[in-house]
Amino acid sequence: MKWEKFEAGYAMPVKSWCENCEEGAVKQAVNLAHHPALVHHVALMPDAHQGYGMPIGGVVAAKDAVIPAAVGVDIGCGMIATETDIPAEVFAEMSFRRAFQEKLKERIPVGEGESHKSTQNWEGFEEYTAHNGMRSSLWPSKLDRMNLGTLGGGNHFIELQKSTALDGSGDPEGGAKVWLMIHSGSRNLGKRIEEHYHRIAARMCERFHAPLPDKDLAFLPIEEPTGHDYFTDMLFALRYAKENRRRMMEMMKATLAEFVPNANFLRTIDIHHNYAAFEEHFGEKVCVHRKGATSAKLDEIGIIPGSMGTASYIVRGLGNPDSFMSCSHGAGRRMSRIAASTTLTVEECDKAMDGIVCERWHKYKGFGKAKGRLDLSEAPQAYKDIEDVIASEQDLVEPLVRLVPLASLKG
Repeated sequence: MKWEKFEAGYAMPVKSWCENCEEGAVKQAVNLAHHPALVHHVALMPDAHQGYGMPIGGVVAAKDAVIPAAVGVDIGCGMIATETDIPAEVFAEMSFRRAFQEKLKERIPVGEGESHKSTQNWEGFEEYTAHNGMRSSLWPSKLDRMNLGTLGGGNHFIELQKSTALDGSGDPEGGAKVWLMIHSGSRNLGKRIEEHYHRIAARMCERFHAPLPDKDLAFLPIEEPTGHDYFTDMLFALRYAKENRRRMMEMMKATLAEFVPNANFLRTIDIHHNYAAFEEHFGEKVCVHRKGATSAKLDEIGIIPGSMGTASYIVRGLGNPDSFMSCSHGAGRRMSRIAASTTLTVEECDKAMDGIVCERWHKYKGFGKAKGRLDLSEAPQAYKDIEDVIASEQDLVEPLVRLVPLASLKG
């Protein structure tokens, strides 16, 4: 475990598994250590980096309160992975992998702003509307109904992977097998929910002169109607995100079965890494906020993805109380999107993707110094080394399966 102790003048300690944590994330951790609604300590996972209000890769516990920005805008963002019995050598040919990926692109809308051409049916919409009265005018919207079963943009991905031995030999017991993995969340729904309740929380904290270390960390007392409403709507976004991943995985499995007709699907793992939940820690019930962090209770199975050119891991939780029984949610960024697009070269990014089917690089869609350049923000070099991240959390999780990408479809 990597420790960084920030004790002098702190209201509570910060416990960190993040080696060489960036200055912005450290400052945000300091702010959290002075937050009036938080208890015990602040935990930073090894993939921690600066986020909005709170570090991505941070875990905190609130007493009788919820902080919308400590969950984040992509409520319910998470991972789903399915193990198959297909030998990895079936997908040895790049052309076979490319054909599989092209078929997926025809069936799953991929990219920011991409959605189905018609609304999607799901009983969750009707159940939410029936039980939540006036809030049903805010969501679900027509856009939410069209987005269900779509990937989104940014760092969301769909990957075809193969298992490898954890000793590096490349020959796991029983032979290398094909896995399917998807990273996605609640799309625009979670963003609208977070922004709506953050505005309410900011007004409430200002009205009652709450001593916030950062206005972005405004909170809602859980006993207040708005606090209860946020939690209800957050749970709806979690359910939506899970259904979103499930639909894409079902399409991915159906497509794989067309390419490999005798395929069997052995197990599926599905987890969130942006959410809040009431749990018991250190003898009391608290609201644990995991923002870019994964639950790692004892024997709980989790997923820690790498970047688009590096390994991902299936892990078993060790239930470490110091991390609020949590672990990293991925490799974590080491470069901002603008920095990656302005300092990395296409040649080095292409080299990092050798042997992996992918879409390569498109034009940067944002503004600033990277405008007009190729978007290299998702290249492996923009992320921390996943092997270092896993090595830093050996007291949080036990790695069970190492997966390397064969084809990576980014949003």
